[in-house]
Amino acid sequence: MFFWPKKKKGEDASSALQTSEPSLSSPDDGFAPNKSVPTNDASESQESNERDSSHQDRKVSWFRRALQKTNSLLHTDIRDLWKSEGRLVDEEFLADLYAILVRTDMGPSMAGQIRDSIHSQFRGRRVHERDVLDVIRSRVTESLKSRGGDLNLAASAPTVILVVGVNGSGKTTSIAKLANRLTKQGNRVLLAAGDTFRAAAVEQLRIWSERIGCDIVLGDQGSDPASVAYRAMQRATSEGFDVCIIDTAGRLQTQSHLMAQLEKVKRVLQKQVPDAPHEVLLVLDATAGQNAISQAKGFSEAAGCTGIVLAKLDGTAKGGVIIPIAEQFGLPVKFVGLGETLDDLEEFSPDEFAAALFHRDP
Repeated sequence: MFFWPKKKKGEDASSALQTSEPSLSSPDDGFAPNKSVPTNDASESQESNERDSSHQDRKVSWFRRALQKTNSLLHTDIRDLWKSEGRLVDEEFLADLYAILVRTDMGPSMAGQIRDSIHSQFRGRRVHERDVLDVIRSRVTESLKSRGGDLNLAASAPTVILVVGVNGSGKTTSIAKLANRLTKQGNRVLLAAGDTFRAAAVEQLRIWSERIGCDIVLGDQGSDPASVAYRAMQRATSEGFDVCIIDTAGRLQTQSHLMAQLEKVKRVLQKQVPDAPHEVLLVLDATAGQNAISQAKGFSEAAGCTGIVLAKLDGTAKGGVIIPIAEQFGLPVKFVGLGETLDDLEEFSPDEFAAALFHRDP
């Protein structure tokens, strides 16, 4: 067992990261502390409002970009339902609309609720596309309104975040994005490369830690993941780290012996920090569609998940899968992955999600 030391100041890899993976946001992206010195309360308030507005605009833009494929599918299919003079809301129309909504993977429950709302409001009347989209947007926003959630940070350091998910879900990259986000917010972050059964995963996380400039605890290939977690916790508590993020072996939710390993990891964490982990984040691949739901079911039962990170949202036309996941399991969607660079992780916002999903260019 050994530790990967933090890069020295003169060896900061941020410049290399800018070359290989350019950021979509400006250096002052709303995560770093404000560097300006306000002269009075009015100017401070104005500057704060301007920063909030700018960051809000970027978030909306990022959501639109990430949901472009889903948005395009939805609008293309819905537009085909209409003639220029509108369309009568009858059984045929409602059946066609239901089928279109299901294709976005928002699930039969939400698709059925929307269909019934359209039926009750417009039955026997002619409607246009915008009328129907307004109803859909309202229903989706209402459903997801209580499904967001801030990251649960411990009252006293370190905050312990356990990250779970199947191989290929985007788990390791999501950990790097989260570590980058927390580091930018001024936290000392320690990573634990607990996916010891995959050398590639450990190496990937090690490279990310260099680029971010955070520390990492590594273990030998094939070693006990719980031992890596234990040593990471020892270091996090003794050296005063603010956050410890622990990667776990990518495993299928049907493999009970591997799920038992998760319980072991949690037990060793609690020996040093009794209320750890403070978050158990399940990373789901948005491109998996309905298969992501079975993953959520298995992991939420075995790992006691507290929230979801929906990765690869920009790579699918089935972005609606976030709706049945949130509805069925009552798990808040904490973050969504909107791209491939370190900055492409955003807090989930129901309003911005719905606005981007149903956005129409003028």
